[in-house]
Amino acid sequence: MGFWNKIVGELVDIIEWTDTSNNTLVWRFERYQNEIKNGAQLTVRPGQVAIFVNEGQIADIFDPGMYTLATSNLPILATLKGWKHGFNSPFKAEVYFINTRLYTDNKWGTTNPIMMRDQEFGMVRIRAFGSFDIQVSDPRKLLEQVVGTSGYFRIDDIHNQLRSLAVSRFSDAVAESNIPVLDLAANYNEFSSFMKEKMVDDFDSYGLTLSKFVVENISLPKDVEAVLDKRTSMGILGDLNQYTQYQTANAIETAAEKGGNASAGLEMGMGFAMAQNMANAMNPQSNTSSPSPHSAPPPLPTQTLYYIAVNGQQTGPFGIEQIKAQISSNTLTQETLVWAEGMPNWQKANEVSALKVLFSVAPPPIPGA
Repeated sequence: MGFWNKIVGELVDIIEWTDTSNNTLVWRFERYQNEIKNGAQLTVRPGQVAIFVNEGQIADIFDPGMYTLATSNLPILATLKGWKHGFNSPFKAEVYFINTRLYTDNKWGTTNPIMMRDQEFGMVRIRAFGSFDIQVSDPRKLLEQVVGTSGYFRIDDIHNQLRSLAVSRFSDAVAESNIPVLDLAANYNEFSSFMKEKMVDDFDSYGLTLSKFVVENISLPKDVEAVLDKRTSMGILGDLNQYTQYQTANAIETAAEKGGNASAGLEMGMGFAMAQNMANAMNPQSNTSSPSPHSAPPPLPTQTLYYIAVNGQQTGPFGIEQIKAQISSNTLTQETLVWAEGMPNWQKANEVSALKVLFSVAPPPIPGA
């Protein structure tokens, strides 16, 4: 009985692949001289596809399930082999198992900085990195275009090519966007969606689908970031004079609490005062909020200018001295319409208090003139 079971066991083959890795895309079923016996059992697990290859030609493709190999479920291989009424064991064929599950968190990033022109900073260099998810969508194309005759193909074997492709497309997209550097962080989602759409055809040529593309970070060189940090700090400090006074008071108080040595606090206060004077020298306008008694007087108030209606036409503007001259020459009378900034409408000259007094001091017209 044991001898008979041994013979039967040799006549039935089991073809399957239990993937114990997390990065294998393609695995070739290994057996002696690629011989498969009649009635062999083929098991294709979820997330897998099995492809039979005969003498370099792709034959039959099997989706997840369990199969007993016969002429009925190997129609293409039967045609290639010339089987008309079934086949006799054994027969030779290569069997490739292809993983169709989702491969997540594949990293991409710029090896060298990307040069771009920014509206605020001019020429700048930026770096970026993120991740993407891929999945095999066309096993036949992947086997023909990428894997070839390799019996063991991992995601790492194609990752560098996909990463370089992502960086190239991203560099082109960010340069054409004309988005200011300081606003890039607000557009990560938009860049991610745009990149996914832009790279669909690139991944499809390998038999892959780009399920997700994520931009995680876009950064400037460290020296530029240091300058921005200083600029941000200055904005947080606000009024340097008030900050210096506050620091001086704290220094004196701290020195007094630690032993009553007020001279040390005064020295620190003098140091802060010197810093304040230097700040004022570099920015004279920083102290305009609290002028000293010796500050310059404000500018003289400007005189009101008036427009005059002459023969239905607007003339002017004229200052008070010009108005007096026109009154003397009888060009401007009390009934003449005038207007100045702040007046709601045109008014007669004798209705404007500032002009009304001018008529009382002006001499009357010369009789017979």
